[in-house]
Amino acid sequence: MKSNKENLYATIYELVRLIPEGRVTTYGSIAKALGLGSGARVVGFAMNASHTENVPAHRVVNRNGQLTGKHHFPTPTAMETLLKAEGVNVENDQIVDFEKHFWDPASLEGEI
Repeated sequence: MKSNKENLYATIYELVRLIPEGRVTTYGSIAKALGLGSGARVVGFAMNASHTENVPAHRVVNRNGQLTGKHHFPTPTAMETLLKAEGVNVENDQIVDFEKHFWDPASLEGEI
């Protein structure tokens, strides 16, 4: 039987898998879409634990478009490399044209 934490992480992972290639979203946007209120930190913990779950965690950034989770990847540049491979430009650990690449999970309202 899964714990509440495992169930919550599984739900977060399902939503993160819906982020389209070449787009990014934020920890807070995921939390809000799932009704977690101020659960951005919980989403961050889930992303840190997601690397064995086939989750595109590289598409989740902070509210300013910064790659704050990069230190949880196998190398310090892995997150940036994955984003650039999807056409997302990154400079100094910051998404260039963040608004252009932002995907709002609230657009799925009623589907999640």
